Amino acid sequence: MKFKIKDQVIITAGKDKGKKGKIIKVLPQENKVVVAGLNLYTKHIKKRDNKAGEIQHIERPFNLAKIAIINDQGKKDRIGYIFQEGTKKRIFKKTQQIIEDKK
Repeated sequence: MKFKIKDQVIITAGKDKGKKGKIIKVLPQENKVVVAGLNLYTKHIKKRDNKAGEIQHIERPFNLAKIAIINDQGKKDRIGYIFQEGTKKRIFKKTQQIIEDKK
């Protein structure tokens, strides 16, 4: 999977189109990612025993086709790979800059 946690992305389709955020969870088996604060849905929790009912806002995953990474110039871009010194590194396709892993 080309996307990693803490990558800055922009949404390219759907109700949150044009919004930006950081990836907080990656689901490689489903080809989806969860972006902080985006794709929010409301879940109503019923009152149970001594617990009060509540309304929760849950972040649902985005399909990879609906997001694009933001490059070093602040524009949307695609991710490619390059081999340097025997290691595989991610690069931005438009600018050919290496994507630094944020830890």
